[in-house]
Amino acid sequence: MSPVFADTTSSPPLTLSTRLVYELGDPNSTLRATTDRVGGAVLVNAGGEVDACNEHTWRQLVSEAAGVVSTPGPLVIDVTGLDFMGCCAFAVLADEAERCRTRGIELRLVSHEPLVARIVAACGLSGVLPIYPTADAALGTTARW
Repeated sequence: MSPVFADTTSSPPLTLSTRLVYELGDPNSTLRATTDRVGGAVLVNAGGEVDACNEHTWRQLVSEAAGVVSTPGPLVIDVTGLDFMGCCAFAVLADEAERCRTRGIELRLVSHEPLVARIVAACGLSGVLPIYPTADAALGTTARW
């Protein structure tokens, strides 16, 4: 997972629910994640796998992270550390992106894998899930793919 330099002097730490921390910390979990607040934005770095077995945990993670983003955000989901993303992972992201949009926040996906971009495009989600090549690009105003 790529490092991102966060301005921790102006942003309180991001706290996830006890249940979510427990689920992500379970030694049998195939999903790993870290979260950081960067100004009004929130960055989620995901690793491992997202599939039907941990869809609930993925949904909870994305939802809790989205809930603490300050307008105008963005909510940045970095999936470069994921080895596998089932269809359910994309559906969760699309659902949350729509909820974020109603609050004036953009959900931005980070991936350098062409397969992720192809799946997003094939599912008709390009307008909902903009893809950036790095977390730094997604957090800034750098042009996306």
